Amino acid sequence: MDRVQSTSPQHPAGPHGGADRTAPSTGGTGPEAGPGSRRAAAQRQQMRQDLATAAMELFASQGYEETTVDQIAAAAGVARRTFFRYFRSKEEAIFPDHDDTLVRVADLLASAEPEEHPLDVVCRGIKEVLRMYASTPGVSVARYQLIRQVPALREREIAVVARYERLFTRYLLGRFDTSESIPSGWQRGGEDDSMLAEVSAAAVVAAHNHVLRRWLRAGGRGDVEAQLDHSFEVIRRTFWAASAPGARRRGSLVAPGANGTPGDGGAESALSASPGGEVLITVARTDAPLDVVVDSIRAALSGARGA
Repeated sequence: MDRVQSTSPQHPAGPHGGADRTAPSTGGTGPEAGPGSRRAAAQRQQMRQDLATAAMELFASQGYEETTVDQIAAAAGVARRTFFRYFRSKEEAIFPDHDDTLVRVADLLASAEPEEHPLDVVCRGIKEVLRMYASTPGVSVARYQLIRQVPALREREIAVVARYERLFTRYLLGRFDTSESIPSGWQRGGEDDSMLAEVSAAAVVAAHNHVLRRWLRAGGRGDVEAQLDHSFEVIRRTFWAASAPGARRRGSLVAPGANGTPGDGGAESALSASPGGEVLITVARTDAPLDVVVDSIRAALSGARGA
């Protein structure tokens, strides 16, 4: 396997053509960066896409194991050393957009208004990941088919997904730790804070992955954002308290069963409705529709309560 572990910074690339399309770094890419920096960032992104496209085409035509980094670099019109300025290994070239998307999602979380419900913020964050895939349906479908065939790529994908989940968990835990006032009708999770944060982050990521896989298996057809929005509503109903009629869904992170008093008509908590309650474990196929999984959980809960 072609792999180079390097801690040297990645350099932006120059225009197409020549044996080695590299260019010196011209500085940052933030709001204060000049036209030269923005142009260099665009060139860097284009080079990453060129290398990823070359890799995908070679993997599809001659096989993943049979393709070398030298071949990928040659197909993209650059030298081997240039490839390793952008990717540490050939499997990393299959996921060229995640580093930038992760930064974009982190910025979204950091800039969220404190009044916005944390779960809504996380849902907005994972939608950025979905849009990354939806922006190039053909490439995303081809990547999905390749990943299913190559165990090393499946492992890489799992590691990528875990980065988003950790990011969302840290954000939710941070919202628990804030000293901001808690709006009426909401309460924090108490001793269950860390569990609620991890479960909520995992649920949002799992919903995204389920919707994305279903969309990819359909050839990248259909309104995938609408499908994801539906899954978010299922998660909110399952794990989080509903706002009062006519109220905006705003406030600090809460455990379901917002007001915490039995019989008040509030939603029961899936995690802490009854401190003495038992834990329910269910098993479901990963390709089962999310609403079917939720229905099976509700049926199991009904049976447990009737026992």
